[in-house]
Amino acid sequence: MYFIYRLLTNLILILSPLIIIFRLIKKKEDKKRYKEKFCLFSKKRGKGKLIWFHGSSVGEILSVVPIIQKLEKNKSLDRILVTSSTLSSSKVLKKFKLKKTIHQFYPIDNIIFVRKFLNYWKPSLAIFIESEIWPCMYTSLNNNKIPLILLNARLTKKTYNRWKMLGNFSKSIFDKIKIAYPQNQETKFFLNKLNTKKIKCYGNLKFIENIQEKQSKINKRLKDQLKNKKIWVASSTHFNEEIFCAKTHLELKRKIKNLLTIIIPRHIHRAKEIAKDIESLGLKTTTHSSKVKNLKNTDIYIVDEFGETKKFHKLGFSVFLGGSIIQRGGQNPLEAARLGAKIFHGPNIDNFQDVYKLLKLFKISKKINSFKELAHSISFKKDKKSAKKIKNIGKTILKKTIKEIENLINNEFKKT
Repeated sequence: MYFIYRLLTNLILILSPLIIIFRLIKKKEDKKRYKEKFCLFSKKRGKGKLIWFHGSSVGEILSVVPIIQKLEKNKSLDRILVTSSTLSSSKVLKKFKLKKTIHQFYPIDNIIFVRKFLNYWKPSLAIFIESEIWPCMYTSLNNNKIPLILLNARLTKKTYNRWKMLGNFSKSIFDKIKIAYPQNQETKFFLNKLNTKKIKCYGNLKFIENIQEKQSKINKRLKDQLKNKKIWVASSTHFNEEIFCAKTHLELKRKIKNLLTIIIPRHIHRAKEIAKDIESLGLKTTTHSSKVKNLKNTDIYIVDEFGETKKFHKLGFSVFLGGSIIQRGGQNPLEAARLGAKIFHGPNIDNFQDVYKLLKLFKISKKINSFKELAHSISFKKDKKSAKKIKNIGKTILKKTIKEIENLINNEFKKT
């Protein structure tokens, strides 16, 4: 089976130039740095000991930033390499002032590039985040005796069933993980079934508050324009969910003056399309990038710039999380919950069932099935007590995880 997988990666390698060109046209790749995916590195490794974190996209990278910030103070560690696959994740990471940390794009999972990558960076420890399971890389790490950690591991029933179908091949891949730290009990069960050697469960890293979240502020000009507005936020919305939110706005507008709905689409390149659809309902839209000076007549404010989500979550008394009306498995609600917002979601939250169970227990979240139900449920009060509970859970998880990783690093460095 591994042989077949390698053949498939060779096929992807042949097609990869076309895939990259398509993604460049769609502005989903960095024009200057896409070559990193082919192991044409833009940064030098430097001397000394290096550990490596890999996460696919924004959410995964942000979840480990508080850990990386602590590890930057570790004097025995010279470099921290962070890799990711998406353009947005590289842009977000730039906002943190990390002195020891280097960012590169993750290579194609082909044996040629994987070997070149490991020979160049020579990590003492590899830490993969959530669902990042790559057979060629896992096998090469094992062959090079580089310990592999799966941090904040997440496997849904759907992904588990896919791996299960591959039988011994899957077990041979998961067997190469030295320690896995699942974010919930369901994942712990699946990891056991897939032959993972050692498992420790400390909790979901996304409970942890990061420094950027604390420091995120709306600029004074915009803040002044918003001060008399009744604001609710729709975040990480997908196609058709923006119309759902616009209809909610129309329903709310009947009884609430100075209402402003802020929409933060999952894919910001859709902003113009979203504005056009909403304006067809007779509503006035403004985009964040337009820097309009007067929002008096604006109904819907569309955030169309990277790295702005936290700022606008702070403004929302209520936050609707997208990917939940359509079947995308929902979106992580913890950031908005930490800020004291009441959380609303649709019926499709398969990817975050455990988190929503806790939020429901704290009476922070509510499932809604229609725009009228959402309009009647939206609150314009912050819940500071519940927010504090969420933050305290995050502090405990961070403390335990930092201690664990530092112990792993010290043990590996003693061997060299």
